Amino acid sequence: MPFFITVIGASAGGQEAICKLIASLPRDVNAAFFIVMHISRHGLESILVNRLQKCTTLHCASAVDAQAIEPGHIYIAPADHHLIVTAGAMHLRKGPSENRWRPSIDVLFRSAAVHYSERAIGIVLTGLLDDGTSCMKAIKKCGGTCMVQNPAEAAYPDMPQSVLDNSVVDHILGVTAMGQAIQKTIAEKKLTGVEVPYELKAETRLMENSITNIDEISKLGNHSVYTCPDCGGGLWEIKEADQTRYRCHIGHAFSQNDLLKKQFEALNGTLWVALRMMEERKNLLVKITRQDESRNMHTLAEMHADQARELETHINNLKELLFNIAPEN
Repeated sequence: MPFFITVIGASAGGQEAICKLIASLPRDVNAAFFIVMHISRHGLESILVNRLQKCTTLHCASAVDAQAIEPGHIYIAPADHHLIVTAGAMHLRKGPSENRWRPSIDVLFRSAAVHYSERAIGIVLTGLLDDGTSCMKAIKKCGGTCMVQNPAEAAYPDMPQSVLDNSVVDHILGVTAMGQAIQKTIAEKKLTGVEVPYELKAETRLMENSITNIDEISKLGNHSVYTCPDCGGGLWEIKEADQTRYRCHIGHAFSQNDLLKKQFEALNGTLWVALRMMEERKNLLVKITRQDESRNMHTLAEMHADQARELETHINNLKELLFNIAPEN
């Protein structure tokens, strides 16, 4: 029987959850496992690999570009690389971030859905926001199996709860029960030949081939009024039932929540730059005012002093705005 692909996504609080999950896996499991955990761009996935290896008898390793996939192995996405699975092999890409992350859970899950369809098992564990939600739906569309960590057990329930709120899930489990559920799925799954939707194939091809083509992205959705907070290009709106995502032709992609967070970060950064520039301008006006007074140019000094006072008022208003803006708003 062909082996299955199990893709696992985790973020905040994920190390402990992943350790418990893989500790529950039997050595003879007929599946290969791929893990995306959100780590910093300069993080060392080797630390995660070493920790996970202590929790399981299965072989753990960092994913390597173009390497063949072997059942009974656990592959971890390297920092700052998307991990993609195709028929029989894995690939690493330095493409645009998706949901603000590289590696992105959605990128891995989408590729598993397209290339392994009914033999794909998707698992979303603890984490913030909603990376993984969109492409758990993709796995379901392609006939795969979807599991989430019970949000009540998760250190950070946002990610599993988002999946539950937006798609049909086969299993809501504690992580220690997932090994048995995976084994049962592999043993009992009846493969019927589900057709993979065109739009999923097209979007996966964009990431696999690093395609940056407006014509290609236009086939996936409608051009929106929003711009990409990463590159400034236009965003296309991709609707999936009751969920909306955004993607630019360069390849940056966002859920609605991620786009909202990115917009806040950009706005916040712009306002702090504006505050710095206003402070510098006020200080220069104060300096010029003193120079005017030293030269007995009192009218000019008063004009510059008025400008400095007016700017001070705007600075105080902007500070109040910045100190009262909360990320969730």
